[in-house]
Amino acid sequence: MSKTMNHTQFLDAAGLDASTLEVWIEQSWIIPRKGGRAAIYTEVDVARVRLIRELSDDMGANEAGIDIILHLMDQLHGMRSALAAARAGLASRPEQPAAKMSHAPAERR
Repeated sequence: MSKTMNHTQFLDAAGLDASTLEVWIEQSWIIPRKGGRAAIYTEVDVARVRLIRELSDDMGANEAGIDIILHLMDQLHGMRSALAAARAGLASRPEQPAAKMSHAPAERR
């Protein structure tokens, strides 16, 4: 499990200012978990901040582009999780014997 951080720790770890974080939360680019009334962040959130900066600063993506990229990445992550769950479900099932094929013997001439 990844390390959790409070708001201040996250801002420090991500090198982010509070106003930018607030905008990114409004845009659903960063979605903190809730721990009571306080927001909880993880190392995954820090990595996402780095990705957003890379998309913007290094690759020149605009806000609409970043929004689309993050949405597609979230969908991909969701599909990978669903596939892993399906694999685990199949792996935990007892093996089914192969269906027996009944062929009538070929007639001899």
